[in-house]
Amino acid sequence: MAAAPGVTERYFTRWYKPDVKGNLCEDHCILQHSNRICVITLAEAHPLLQNGKTIKSINYQISANCSRLQNKVSGKSKRGAQFLTELAPLCRISCSDGEEYTIYSCIRGRLMEVNENILDNPTILQEKPSTEGYIAVVLPKFEESKTITQGLLTQKEYEEVLLKRFNSTS
Repeated sequence: MAAAPGVTERYFTRWYKPDVKGNLCEDHCILQHSNRICVITLAEAHPLLQNGKTIKSINYQISANCSRLQNKVSGKSKRGAQFLTELAPLCRISCSDGEEYTIYSCIRGRLMEVNENILDNPTILQEKPSTEGYIAVVLPKFEESKTITQGLLTQKEYEEVLLKRFNSTS
């Protein structure tokens, strides 16, 4: 008997943004809930989830004046939330091999929270990228909640991209 689908499969729609900002294979996954909340995660093919990479550090300090950890949201209208564009950086992840990856929002909206648990335990980012290892939670504007997925790929379209990528390297 097949295992019952998990919460992620049951309540979230997966959208993908391949090769973010032209960086090959740096794919992001956006899990969109029916209530329009979006969870930003790494896609299965992201280099951080391949090749046995070891994460050295995760930094939510984007610039001298901007830290995603300083995001404080309050009230029904989510006052104080940082507004993100599609290409807004969320964090930088450094690996022990010297590689550094910047994770981007991929959608417009208000930053509801960042996952501080991955700061203390970066391995959950690799072990459970779609659940406890998420990067951030973003709430799109109500008016834009239907259009934010334009430019993103469905699971099926993403699998075709991966197949083309695999066939071109072999």
